[in-house]
Amino acid sequence: MRMPVVRSTFLVLLLALAGALVACSPAASTPAATPRPRAFETPSPPATPQGQAPDDDTIATTLLAAGIMPTQWRTDFTKRSVPLEEIVSGGPRKDGIPAIDNPKFVPVAEASSWLAPREPVLALELNGDVRAYPVQVLIWHEIVNDVVGGRPVAVTYCPLCNTAIVFDAALPDGRQVTFGTTGNLRFSDLVMYDRQTESWWQQITGEAIVGELVGSRLRFIPASMVSWDEFMKAHPDGKVLSKATGYPLPYGENPYLGYDTRQPFLYQGPEDNRLTAIERVVTVAVGEEAVAFPFSVLEKEPVVHYTLGEQSFVVFYRMGTTSALDTTDIAQGRDVGATGVFVPRADGRTLTFRAHGEEIVDNETDSTWNLLGEAVSGPLKGQRLEPVLHANHFWFSWAVFKPHTKVYRGQE
Repeated sequence: MRMPVVRSTFLVLLLALAGALVACSPAASTPAATPRPRAFETPSPPATPQGQAPDDDTIATTLLAAGIMPTQWRTDFTKRSVPLEEIVSGGPRKDGIPAIDNPKFVPVAEASSWLAPREPVLALELNGDVRAYPVQVLIWHEIVNDVVGGRPVAVTYCPLCNTAIVFDAALPDGRQVTFGTTGNLRFSDLVMYDRQTESWWQQITGEAIVGELVGSRLRFIPASMVSWDEFMKAHPDGKVLSKATGYPLPYGENPYLGYDTRQPFLYQGPEDNRLTAIERVVTVAVGEEAVAFPFSVLEKEPVVHYTLGEQSFVVFYRMGTTSALDTTDIAQGRDVGATGVFVPRADGRTLTFRAHGEEIVDNETDSTWNLLGEAVSGPLKGQRLEPVLHANHFWFSWAVFKPHTKVYRGQE
């Protein structure tokens, strides 16, 4: 069933902002001025890809009915793994939400002047290169094309699903790709496109769903959403994505006011009523199996040991991280907490953990551990746990793609 286009306050705001920026820019009155950012330009219709009939009325009609302009794309729409009817415009056009292609970074000390301690950041470490991507920036751009520890990566965030995922930007066949935003959604989740073939990719699954690369999958890279305070204490020498992006956007403000306190707008698809739609969950998948740990359960049980398939892991949870989708000022959002998932082994031994007040300690040595899996005091100070691939989602956005997910209900 085709999903209807639904307007949101933010999308209207973003389009209005784009128009205002264009109208107020020097280019509006002085032809010789610096060109406007690409995100606010009107794209020229590209050539139709070879092998795709330009008069394919069925494809064109389907896309137009969903609010998508096929003339903006050189995508091969004849190749797809999902019905085009499941893809709908979210409002902004192609690159209307501008990806960051040349990210700048600042030291932790400088970022502390504009990041509040409880604000959420996405923490990523590769080959000793440690970086934080503040959600107050990601929420306006959704994609950062970066190179971390010598590896090309795509750092992605879908506000409507509250899903932050990092991908290896080198395809399995060795080709390197960079990503932009299509402006489209499938089950409310970000649909990205690679600039090399203009294939469309589903963010949550990391799979190409339309175009030349259909069926290809990106490799996931472990990353954790934690508070700024957690990151800066663990990595005082880390790098932080700067607000100097080249776009005059109101970083620090939430354009989706109160989004996580009501039913998700723009979503129409299967419903899984085992949890409320916007319940926050941390999920782990092993092969075809998956499990979701609701934040509401983790608030009462901050440490969970679990085995899924042949993978044993431990889930950490701690309060102290704000919702980016609650109040206008992200720093003032309500406390929703944050998680980490790890293999419970360090220093050559298997460990078991427990919550001790607001701290997480291991039973074997009484060392204290942070949400990034590092012992910060005790006999194991400096030891680190191996991260397990996981992500935080709203329940509806995970369940629609992984309907057979088990839901952890707490200890019996």
